[in-house]
Amino acid sequence: MKRIRIIGMGPGKEEGMTIEALKAIEESDVIVGYTLYLELLSEKYKNKEMISTPMKQEEKRCELAFEKAMEEKDVAFVCSGDAGVYGMASLIYEMSRDYPDVEIEVIPGVTAALSGAAELGAPINHDLCIISLSDLLTPWETIEKRLRSAALGDFNIVLYNPSSHKRKDYLKKACDILLEIKSEDTASGYVKNIGREGLMKKVCTLKELRDEEVDMFTTVFIGNSSTKIMGEMLVTPRGYKREV
Repeated sequence: MKRIRIIGMGPGKEEGMTIEALKAIEESDVIVGYTLYLELLSEKYKNKEMISTPMKQEEKRCELAFEKAMEEKDVAFVCSGDAGVYGMASLIYEMSRDYPDVEIEVIPGVTAALSGAAELGAPINHDLCIISLSDLLTPWETIEKRLRSAALGDFNIVLYNPSSHKRKDYLKKACDILLEIKSEDTASGYVKNIGREGLMKKVCTLKELRDEEVDMFTTVFIGNSSTKIMGEMLVTPRGYKREV
């Protein structure tokens, strides 16, 4: 069978994967993915053929997956979180036009907006926007417009890729944009290394968040006008009458 299953790994550890994802990886002949994601896999999969490429070689990684599928190999293409949320599902589908004989299937995973929210309580329990601060593939002008729109709509906001070596001040820039519209007391927080060693989480105000140091393994949460800090948790009410 010529098949690629694009698999969301969730945070990366086996406990955070769906049963469907684990079954697909177990059934595969070849596992393809970013180097770090393959390192997160359990030792029991190490007997399988592993193919990885570093960051910024995503198209090459997809090509290798298709090549293996054309060899009648069952390919597991793993992504962190969910393959359809800043993952590789769309690129695989775009490239599949050149490989019409290869069957494509997407197996969902738990994206960081969900796994991180669980660590902080209930910060996204109402309408939300997920915005990546990486301008590698999206112009900063577009990101800025999306941040302002989310703030004007009073959405709960989740920020992916908030910082990197080349983008150390991007969270600060994003907070400055949001502070043009949102209160500086807006309940906020972040989680680092979700589901992995070195897990760290913090709640704070939007004003305090502006000066926090984060990295690519951090997911940032910014509440709407109703979100509350309750001890070490963030809670966004749904609007039931009993809430005060």
